[in-house]
Amino acid sequence: MQLPLPEKKKCLLILADGAGDRPIKELRNKTPFQLSRKPHIDRLSALGEDGIMDSIAPGIRPGSDTSHLQLFGYDPHQYYTGRGPIEALGVGIDVQDGDIAFRCNFATLKDGKVVDRRAGRISEGTAELAKELNTIKITSVPGVQVIFKESVGHRAVLVLRGHNLSPMTSDNDPHDDGLAPLRPMPLEHKEAAHRTSAALAEFIEKAHLLLRNHPINRQRKLPANYILARGAGKLVKPPSFESKYGFKGAIVAASGMIKGVGHMLEMDVIQPKGATAGYDSDLIAKADAALEALKSHEFVFLHVKMPDLAGHDGDPGKKIECIEKIDDMVGYLLKKLDMAKTVVVFTSDHSTPCSVRNHSGDPVPIVVATEGVRLDAVKHFDETSATRGALMRITGKDLFPIILDLMGREEKYGA
Repeated sequence: MQLPLPEKKKCLLILADGAGDRPIKELRNKTPFQLSRKPHIDRLSALGEDGIMDSIAPGIRPGSDTSHLQLFGYDPHQYYTGRGPIEALGVGIDVQDGDIAFRCNFATLKDGKVVDRRAGRISEGTAELAKELNTIKITSVPGVQVIFKESVGHRAVLVLRGHNLSPMTSDNDPHDDGLAPLRPMPLEHKEAAHRTSAALAEFIEKAHLLLRNHPINRQRKLPANYILARGAGKLVKPPSFESKYGFKGAIVAASGMIKGVGHMLEMDVIQPKGATAGYDSDLIAKADAALEALKSHEFVFLHVKMPDLAGHDGDPGKKIECIEKIDDMVGYLLKKLDMAKTVVVFTSDHSTPCSVRNHSGDPVPIVVATEGVRLDAVKHFDETSATRGALMRITGKDLFPIILDLMGREEKYGA
């Protein structure tokens, strides 16, 4: 008997941002994944090879930006200088050579201290605030132009455009509430770094003067009266996704940073109506968009931000609720996907433990499922069960070669 040659497959990579966690004492030392009702994700786990994954390397706390580049097979050590330019691409700014970009928060400053780094998670009026900030003129550093644009919720982007600028400047974000903001400082003794830090400091000061008296902020208990800027970087252009792999890729996302990675790699970026980077995101709309994209693309990435928000908020109950919503979306997808023709991957980009309220270096569970994959004995998707899976422990740079092999698209190494 001779079996027919296999057909090439497509891939859907579903990522629950920040969903990995640590055991929580108040939850009987269980993680949100362990306590969630998630029959469809568990079914996917039973259909595939399971394991745990370090997005960058064991013990390294990955940013969402560096981890996503790595998961798509791009070495962040080569292509990452800072998150700013990725965020800028994500909100539609045409980042040019020489631009220095920063990711920003609208924040609340009171009595010289940052009392809320997210200005009460402001979600309305930021476009009007951004329009006001775009009127700022930099006078202390000749030839520098300000480009400021709102992103999702409290997030925004600042681009400084001009000659002789450098990403080698510190930011003003103290990274915790209750602390005074920092002053931007050059990180090297070069004129470009001094010019950039001086321009940033002037922008922040003038922004505060404009924001504190803005009518929108007079109505808010936590006014968005201050800008925190961090993640300075300049754009490094990697090879496009299609030129690297020989097939088309699409990203379904609402997060500015994730969309920015898509634009950086020249993938098609899709944000369906109702899809947000918040708790209110329409996950079925995202699922439908991913299914439609699979008709014309060989690889589709479906990103869901909400578990990461719950981790940063320190709210395990909310994270459980998010995971269960994602499970409903996975069930919807599994009813419509042909597993004989599709590789389905489910994982996180990093852990955001509720007890830490930030990213950690803990590995995340992962499952890779398709018809014909080597099955293991894992039947439940969580941080502990996954350690018994056939994938064992991998890193982010291992993921795309595994995907390509199961898609039937990996080139043979050697004769």
